[in-house]
Amino acid sequence: MAVETGFWYRFSLKIVPFLYLLVSRLLFATCRVREYRRDCFERCTADQPGIVAFWHYGILYNIHRSFTDRKAGYDWIAMVSGSRDAEYVAGVLRKMGHEVVRGSKGKGGLAALKKMIAAIRRGRHAAIVADGSQGPARKLQAGVILLAGKSGAPILPVAWSADRYFTFGSWDRTVLPKPFARIHMFYGEPLRIPAELKAADLESYRLELEKRLNSLYDEAWGRIGRKEH
Repeated sequence: MAVETGFWYRFSLKIVPFLYLLVSRLLFATCRVREYRRDCFERCTADQPGIVAFWHYGILYNIHRSFTDRKAGYDWIAMVSGSRDAEYVAGVLRKMGHEVVRGSKGKGGLAALKKMIAAIRRGRHAAIVADGSQGPARKLQAGVILLAGKSGAPILPVAWSADRYFTFGSWDRTVLPKPFARIHMFYGEPLRIPAELKAADLESYRLELEKRLNSLYDEAWGRIGRKEH
């Protein structure tokens, strides 16, 4: 039984990412997107690599946006949890041409951060889920602050909302826009982190970025008359 399960799991890793990319591109092609403060993105990534930070609820549309940005010449590295299920996400990102490192707060996180720092120094932009792979939802984990401090790259907070969407029964209530949804994409002011941080300063910057991400979240969902998704 274990061998059979292993076979079907490996088989699904070849098929599921391909099917997901096909379906998601068809889906998002029907959506209308309005961007707010896109100049923040341009300033963050114009002359140096940047780090895009977002809450986990928005991962599905953000993956699609990374495809659009890659076509525009942006090369990305993303951190994905080392869990079995997250291998599907890693497979999707690799098929899109992105570099992937595996790790999370509880497993392999430090090694993954080191790989991301090296990639940023080589000129790649980075993407990271700011509340991690297991949450709590919309509570910032310190990894992105350490990544920015050690790499010298500014952090760009982003958030989005959709007027029509599905939610999954996960810890973060992951959002998937419905066909023909109107999506509102918000960018925030880039945040720079000094290379040398004391513990008190680390917590201060952690709270500041959490505040900025939640402000963007409130602004995005307030745009469609909701307090949260």
